Amino acid sequence: MTAKEIRDSFKSFFESKGHQIVSSAPMVIKDDPTLMFTNAGMNQFKDIILGNQPAKFKRVADSQKCLRVSGKHNDLEEVGHDTYHHTMFEMLGNWSFGDYFKKEAIEWAWEYLVTVLKINSERLYATIFEGSPEDGLERDNEAAGIWAQFLPKERIINGSKHDNFWEMGDTGPCGPCSEIHIDLRSDAERTKTNGLSLVNQSHPQVIEIWNLVFMQYNRKADGSLDGLPAKVIDTGMGFERLCMALQGKTSNYDTDVFQPVIKEIARIAGTTYGKDPQNDIAMRVIADHIRTIAFSVTDGQLPSNAKAGYVIRRILRRAVRYGYTFLGQKHAFMYKLLPVLIDNMGEAYPELIAQRSLIEKVIKEEEESFLRTLETGIRLLDKTIADAKATGNQTIDGKDAFILYDTFGFPVDLTELILRENGMSVNLDEFNAEMQKQKARARNAATIETGDWVVLREGATRFVGYDYTEHEASILRYRQIKQKSQTLYQIVLDVTPFYAESGGQVGDVGVLVSEYETIEIIDTKKENNLPVHIANNLPEYPNAPMMACVDTDKRAACAANHSATHLLDQALREVLGDHVEQKGSLVTPHSLRFDFSHFQKVTDKEIREVEHLVNARIRANIPLTEYRNIPIAQAKELGAIALFGEKYGDEVRVVLFDSSVEFCGGTHVAATGSIGMMKITSESSVAAGVRRIEAFTGESVENLLDTVQDTLSELKSLFNNTPDLSIAIRRYIEENAGLKKQVADFVEEKRLLLKEHLKRNVQEINGIKLIK
Repeated sequence: MTAKEIRDSFKSFFESKGHQIVSSAPMVIKDDPTLMFTNAGMNQFKDIILGNQPAKFKRVADSQKCLRVSGKHNDLEEVGHDTYHHTMFEMLGNWSFGDYFKKEAIEWAWEYLVTVLKINSERLYATIFEGSPEDGLERDNEAAGIWAQFLPKERIINGSKHDNFWEMGDTGPCGPCSEIHIDLRSDAERTKTNGLSLVNQSHPQVIEIWNLVFMQYNRKADGSLDGLPAKVIDTGMGFERLCMALQGKTSNYDTDVFQPVIKEIARIAGTTYGKDPQNDIAMRVIADHIRTIAFSVTDGQLPSNAKAGYVIRRILRRAVRYGYTFLGQKHAFMYKLLPVLIDNMGEAYPELIAQRSLIEKVIKEEEESFLRTLETGIRLLDKTIADAKATGNQTIDGKDAFILYDTFGFPVDLTELILRENGMSVNLDEFNAEMQKQKARARNAATIETGDWVVLREGATRFVGYDYTEHEASILRYRQIKQKSQTLYQIVLDVTPFYAESGGQVGDVGVLVSEYETIEIIDTKKENNLPVHIANNLPEYPNAPMMACVDTDKRAACAANHSATHLLDQALREVLGDHVEQKGSLVTPHSLRFDFSHFQKVTDKEIREVEHLVNARIRANIPLTEYRNIPIAQAKELGAIALFGEKYGDEVRVVLFDSSVEFCGGTHVAATGSIGMMKITSESSVAAGVRRIEAFTGESVENLLDTVQDTLSELKSLFNNTPDLSIAIRRYIEENAGLKKQVADFVEEKRLLLKEHLKRNVQEINGIKLIK
């Protein structure tokens, strides 16, 4: 079976079992402070599992793009060195939200593997949770009993909490799990050594392929466990490993998932895969990493020096260095792999095709940038290694590693990798000490300590902010958070008119008013799709009825800037071309910022044309047309523009201002005339193939024009109130240039006169010429 056939068969099987097949969520996560990337299939269903959102479908199946390179789930160091770990991988999964549980999950897993895929059942093992006294949890005898219908007792293995209790992080949904392992060794090897002793022992041919998680707990901040509102089945099967098993290979990299890309790498490098072990590692690393980078850019994450962007930059630089050192690639080459990658995966993930040009330009520019410093950095590291070895030292100073990081762009894990290849290590304590001194790169300013929720009443939040700026409300829950040295409080209401920060628009501010007190709301965030109101202090009487009141002046200014952003987006497409796609935005009461794909500077003429188009539509006073909670298919029929990297639900909101049609959850003006006017103040580059425009609207434009007028008035007064300032300035520049020339001529004349004078006053004494 080909990879495509395997992926399709999984979806078809679970569709026949009453599951709704859903699309993969973006690999890059934007609205969850606990995660940068989707690292498991369950991420997009987290709100359902926690009870914050009702499940539209009780049974779901999908193929999810995942990335594991940081935090609890980090597979980076194994990638390329073994045959089955990856940074980016596909997770096949089936889900039940309060419907079926262990019995069906196990029975259907067995049916799919043995009956549909025809895997030899004698090669399969199942592990079950042995229990955890510290958590008060007993052995999972229920799962063991179900497995006993299919497997002999000796192939049902007790597993530790580490292997058989699945947790997404330090807090959040969790539960016991049952892993299915497959023994891919030859019959002779299986006869010689019982596979039972190799399960969970990192054997490359005895591997886990499917994890069935019986999610029934929520881990709290204090480490205790609460029951989830409804039991959940969460399964994940490694697609690449399954392909290896079904295609009779001994490595994921030998399957048709990776081989087309590996062959292209070998062709570019003028070598053959399988010829040299070290070169093979390099080709596997590059084949893995190019997928990660391409999908990350597609989902909206560009390489940068911060947070998720830096993770992607590290991965790209790691791949570039492997190509440089082992495959002789001294020039950018990874971007050349995209045609093969897209041919191989574009049908399953059409967003790769749509974003091909951007991905190529981003990767090429990042490669070229790193290659400019890579050679110098490697020479410095080679010298550092040689100096250390000369003194019998197997560890280099952390300060040296920091110089490589700070000056040459070497991520410390790349330095560690090169050192390991030379049998050496780095003093990480020293490196971390240097990092601490550079706070901008060392500390994540968004680090937050959160307490447990105090629940006053059950329920979900109903947002009414499109229609109201004031509404009666009651507090559902609250908790304390600490960010740096500041203590704040998060408050969740049953009904709220406050818009929570999302889609580039900042959150509303305002007050909660009761008969006893007034609480200032300094921000509104969206956390796990839940509107969370941020306050400096809690109400003294949290059970009292309240009036939630939005600051209407700031809301109106935000709405004007958000609507102007839509008009700007449309105008840019008309002036620059249909390749323009939104890559990010920031909408505040004061101004707007819009990032978009374009591969050269926007000229002054083009900026003026864009401004004229936008302001003409503002003067036309185009009324807002919106469609709320319509099926996504209907929205696309209306021509709504979807942003790559955004995860949309089955029902969406569409905002229209004449020819501008976009998916949008933000607040907008009732008609474009309320915007007043838009003025672009700057245009710049923010990344490879991405430009940024900043602009003002309404009263902010008036303030800007006042400042410009004041400056012009002051300049005119300096030039005696001349009617044509440009002529006066040009005359001044010409006069200044003339005066500078006169001064230069005068100085030169004096220099020549002095020279002649000195020559006339030379006399020779004892063969030495002296000036009198």
